Amino acid sequence: MFKRTLSPRFAETDALGHLSNTTLPIWFEDAREPIFQIFNPELNLASWNLILARIEVDFVRQIYYGSEVVIRTYVIKVGNTSFTLLQEAWQKGELAARGTATMVYFDYASQHSAKIPEIYREQLEEHKLEGEEVIHSN
Repeated sequence: MFKRTLSPRFAETDALGHLSNTTLPIWFEDAREPIFQIFNPELNLASWNLILARIEVDFVRQIYYGSEVVIRTYVIKVGNTSFTLLQEAWQKGELAARGTATMVYFDYASQHSAKIPEIYREQLEEHKLEGEEVIHSN
């Protein structure tokens, strides 16, 4: 599991006073940086090898300005050319949002997906969430 702590910015709130629903996908992307570094340690855009194929976000409760949010990122599935992550946003010890992201190992030269090399697969497996593990707090 990877953890990233973020502080909601006032500009990220909406007219109702809570975090805008457009912010969570951005935060989840930010929290995927350690995953990106598995594949591209220098985060060099000239040699980027991942694309985002799908995201899904469930909003569980409101997130407010003034309290840090912990984003947890887990690997839940590793396939031949893609992998799926589970991400959670926690504020004040309560789950506020949960989402999944499917990333594809991609060859930009051929414009096709490619098999995930074993070295990357092993590193992803180290962060895999096993079974029906229930997470209770941050």
